[in-house]
Amino acid sequence: MEREQEIKKELVALLPRLRRFATALTGSQHEADDVVQAACERALTRLHQWQEGTRLDSWMFRIVQTVWIDRCRAERLRRPAGDLDSVAGVTGDDGRDVAESRIELARVRKLIARLPEEQRAVLSLVSIDGCSYRQAAESLNIPIGTVMSRLARARRALAEALNGPHNSPWGKVAGEPA
Repeated sequence: MEREQEIKKELVALLPRLRRFATALTGSQHEADDVVQAACERALTRLHQWQEGTRLDSWMFRIVQTVWIDRCRAERLRRPAGDLDSVAGVTGDDGRDVAESRIELARVRKLIARLPEEQRAVLSLVSIDGCSYRQAAESLNIPIGTVMSRLARARRALAEALNGPHNSPWGKVAGEPA
């Protein structure tokens, strides 16, 4: 019983990371909160399935991802990028800077939302949550090489969409003519 309380405290401490991950997957803060809530409910009702010695964060990331996939399958459509009013920290010296920043942020969020699910998950864990490749691989239960290739493809797709295919900071796409 005492260990269960410790796990619940660890789960509460994970909530900000789970919300960031879910927001990256869903593209909507509102939907992300619903996904995290459903994932926490699922985890708490299945706490007996968590194995001592495994990382709680990896287990929770997998549950969040599974809940999101289940919702996508049930609805048979993806949600559009979330509303910009929920984005915290966008600042500027004047209204024009704020407007330009919001437009660019909306553009990037839409581009991220168009990435395949697998690439969005890896991009979210590594670039948004700050996980190492190893941590992302463990969280998603995939090899590190797969994390690296999915992340490279996601970054390249975003860079090409933002800057054009020949201005990507990650170099030429394999097989692409010079």
